[in-house]
Amino acid sequence: MSTESTRWMVYGANGYTGRLVADVALAQGMQPILAGRSEASVRELAEKLGLEWRIFDLADAEATRTAIEDCRAVLHCAGPFSVTSQPMIEACLQTGVHYLDITGEISVFANAHRQSDEASRRDVLLIPGVGFDVVPTDCLAARLVQVLPSATHLTLAFEAGGGPSPGTAKTAAENMSRGGCVRQDGRLRRVPAGYKARQVPFASGERHAVTIPWGDVYTAHVSTGIPNIEVYMAMPPARLTQMRRMRWLAPLMGLGFVRERMKRKIEQSVAGPSAEKRANTESQLWGEVVTADGRTASATMTTPNGYDLTATASVAITRHVLENDVEGGFYTPSLLMGAEFAESLPGVTLRMGEVS
Repeated sequence: MSTESTRWMVYGANGYTGRLVADVALAQGMQPILAGRSEASVRELAEKLGLEWRIFDLADAEATRTAIEDCRAVLHCAGPFSVTSQPMIEACLQTGVHYLDITGEISVFANAHRQSDEASRRDVLLIPGVGFDVVPTDCLAARLVQVLPSATHLTLAFEAGGGPSPGTAKTAAENMSRGGCVRQDGRLRRVPAGYKARQVPFASGERHAVTIPWGDVYTAHVSTGIPNIEVYMAMPPARLTQMRRMRWLAPLMGLGFVRERMKRKIEQSVAGPSAEKRANTESQLWGEVVTADGRTASATMTTPNGYDLTATASVAITRHVLENDVEGGFYTPSLLMGAEFAESLPGVTLRMGEVS
């Protein structure tokens, strides 16, 4: 790959979020190459938008390397990323192409982070989580640590309206058997689904919320160094009760044929929120840090619908990668773009609370 290249690719462009990314990029005068496995849908989208397109399967390592080698960056939008990310990362490392994705999966962040030294040697950027997972929460955590640098505990929470895309739903099915995850004393700790519940004071009011294995359990530690991290998602008490009752099904959900059957049903029944639905829903976030001597700082953030934020954030970060010479390695969004990055995105507002 030439370091002067500004060519970049959206892989999984025919998916729900990939299409949104392509639209935002084009509206900003960018010309991504659209790619994926399905020739019919990728070609249709590319011809509609007047963009170049390529077809290849990540299972074919040589075809993947050949398809991306003239690009400077790939924005990977084809999940579940626990399955698809490593083949693309390997191709990017071998061809010197920067890797970005929109994952929220802890295992994907951990896997990419383990390859940071190799990425540094090859001067390749590995930047997973450049969408709603985990840009706003990562930046919120980094902003709170600016206020209390000695914080030892971080709690994050979010409420995302509008419903899931097919990819999000399939990722949830892929990871259902793994339960929850928190960080304690610097280490990841697996916990049962619905491990803890609490009330969260979002800007729009209090919501009942439950711990989930959100990507910040991994990335916020990298961004801030805080050793104890929990992430909550707003959830009605009745749904939490149902989640806890389903714990006994976890081993069954770990069976491959069960997961595949669930994903096929999702493909048939989940379309993702409409443009009107996205326009009429927003996301609420809250964060709090606590020091060893009991001082606290908190903040709330309001963003557009998570899928719209994913499109604008991922395109903005890709543009930054294309236009700047950044040292290779693993980055979280706030480490690459700065703690204030989320606030620079359209429709995002942050309200810092007082230190107590």
